[in-house]
Amino acid sequence: MKKEFFENNRKKFLELMDDDSCALFFSGKAPKKTADEKYPYTPNRNFYYLTGIAEESVILFLSKKGDKTEEALFIHEYDEMKAKWFGETVSKEEALKISGIEDIRYITSWESFIHGVLSGGKFSELYLDLEKDSYSAPLALDTDKAVKLTESYPQVRIMDSYPMVCGLRVIKSPEEVEKIKEAIRITGEGIKNVWRNARPGVPEYEMEAEFDYVLKRNGVKDFAFTTICAGGINAACLHYVDNDTVVNDGEMLLLDLGAQYDYYNGDISRTFPINGKFSEEQRKYYDLVMLAHKNVFDAIKPGLPFKRLNEIVRETYAEELKKMGMIKEDSEVSKYYFHGVSHYLGLDTHDVGSRELNLQEGMVFTVEPGIYIPELNLGIRIEDDVLVTKDGMENLSEGIIREASDIEKFMAEENIYLNKK
Repeated sequence: MKKEFFENNRKKFLELMDDDSCALFFSGKAPKKTADEKYPYTPNRNFYYLTGIAEESVILFLSKKGDKTEEALFIHEYDEMKAKWFGETVSKEEALKISGIEDIRYITSWESFIHGVLSGGKFSELYLDLEKDSYSAPLALDTDKAVKLTESYPQVRIMDSYPMVCGLRVIKSPEEVEKIKEAIRITGEGIKNVWRNARPGVPEYEMEAEFDYVLKRNGVKDFAFTTICAGGINAACLHYVDNDTVVNDGEMLLLDLGAQYDYYNGDISRTFPINGKFSEEQRKYYDLVMLAHKNVFDAIKPGLPFKRLNEIVRETYAEELKKMGMIKEDSEVSKYYFHGVSHYLGLDTHDVGSRELNLQEGMVFTVEPGIYIPELNLGIRIEDDVLVTKDGMENLSEGIIREASDIEKFMAEENIYLNKK
């Protein structure tokens, strides 16, 4: 991303701030894993969205008073010994080039700076990113430290910036869409490599490894989420991630996976027969999921309520499952379909933003109908990533085939184990 992207994001956020207010954003820390090992670091996404900096324990300060706004970034001073062990931290020159913030200071001056800001009565409000998943969930370490500032400066009213930044992130810029497209492209190459190497009698983790190989070969450093590679009845569990069961002849394999590219994510699901040919029963339910998929695609356009997408899937299933004699009442659809069809996609795989909105141009989200029938040893999910356009939608993952006949054809022609003499 060019620095103008992050500059524009900060400008839009500053416009949302109240007058006589300031804001703090923290890049976050990698939590301890065990002994002296930590989990891999990944930047707080709201911080990254505003700065482009991906380094631990960096702080962004923003303020607004009348027509005057200020920006300051607090980074780590160069430490020769730490650089020998862990590599160099971002320099002032690099931070300016990435973020466009001119006032860059060292973290050693942070405490005196924030004391001067909060003790002088200059600002009446302090915005903090107060994201919480639940009542009992702890705040992020750095945010928790910031909240404690209110004990020393009780005259400052705390405001929550989290929903404000999340609202901005719902609409993707052209630059963001390109990052998502590249994540999807790499994901698609990984799926094709699984198809090329699939055959009965292999464990799920071996198929997962075929996907992993392509991502590493493309320079991907992280996954969009933990890969789901579920054969047979395992596919009936929505978030099965053990990936340690042998996939037998006649079973289907459900892939739900994604690459992360420059912190932007792809999220694709494909389900296919491990032996390369759909049985009549498998094809019947696969075509049902494809019908729901098509009906959602046909409905997407600006102005449609986001929640309507899932209603379309349930209505499709209710009608078709009654014809099949599997249900009698619409409410029984939940026995075979028990999740939503869409979530936003971007810097987070389950990206932020309200789902009570109507669709708008620039939204990116998934379309992922599924059906799960444990008694038939079956779970099917077909997922694509779409962009809402001025008049409808663009399927960003159009290049990843999903029609049953196309998958069979691909495996017949390119699989290195099946149908070969």
